[in-house]
Amino acid sequence: MSFKIGTRGSPLALAQAHMTADALKAAHGWGDGDVEIIIIHTTGDKVQDRALAEIGGKALWTKELDAALLDGRIDIGVHSMKDVETILKDGIVLPAMLPRADVRETLIGADSISGLKLGALVGTSSPRRAAQLKAQRPDITTEILRGNVATRLAKVESGAIDATLLAAAGLSRLGMNVGSIVPVEQMLPASAQGAVGITARAGDTETLARLAAINHQPTLDCVMLERGFLAALGGTCHSPVAALAQFVGENVHFRGQIFAEDGSEVQQGDFTGPLAEAPAAIAALAARLLGQAGPALRGLFTA
Repeated sequence: MSFKIGTRGSPLALAQAHMTADALKAAHGWGDGDVEIIIIHTTGDKVQDRALAEIGGKALWTKELDAALLDGRIDIGVHSMKDVETILKDGIVLPAMLPRADVRETLIGADSISGLKLGALVGTSSPRRAAQLKAQRPDITTEILRGNVATRLAKVESGAIDATLLAAAGLSRLGMNVGSIVPVEQMLPASAQGAVGITARAGDTETLARLAAINHQPTLDCVMLERGFLAALGGTCHSPVAALAQFVGENVHFRGQIFAEDGSEVQQGDFTGPLAEAPAAIAALAARLLGQAGPALRGLFTA
């Protein structure tokens, strides 16, 4: 019986599923016939004309995969980690992540944010990206842009929008060398950007043991800290949040930001210290940033 890997059907999701299959085959000496990739169609893929926050949030990418996992149609689910809800569904665990790729943004349509024309129209479905752009360029207008990578690139190519932002990791996984990299100092990424996560059934000891062989622990540690920041903030899909944890020697360096939707206010801070101390320090940072925030910014969070 083959090991069943569940995934969405977009080109990027399939690329990530194949990466996971290759890692499992290499770790366990499996052949092509030992793994099977199962495409699960999600609500997020079917509804393309509205922002996720308006129609159910990140669960639209995960609920059908979770259901397939719980009823045994698949053995694992493969996800872009930034699309995974902060609190997992009962019975679902997140035991493994592949090595993290480039966390940076790629700007399509201009050489730099400062190089965007005056009053440029930028397509993005991300409240974080919209707020970060407007914080630097208040003249910019944003509109909701969803769809797969090819769809978004076509919108720029056709002139329907002036520019868009895409994760560098996704473009790399698709073998696409386009756009201009934006430094993290200019745009801190979304929590878990660049990471591929693997979900499994809680208590499925055989599968969990197989996944342990392909887990990249530094990625898992950093992404869980970033997810902890989101949880401490009480953020939703409406809440513009950026976060990045990275190991620096034996310590973790964490940076976090929260934004007003129009970019008019930014609260930010960081922490450097041992991994064991990081969860408490990051929760304290989240509380401090909310405490410093004005009423409009604080109102975007539920904590």
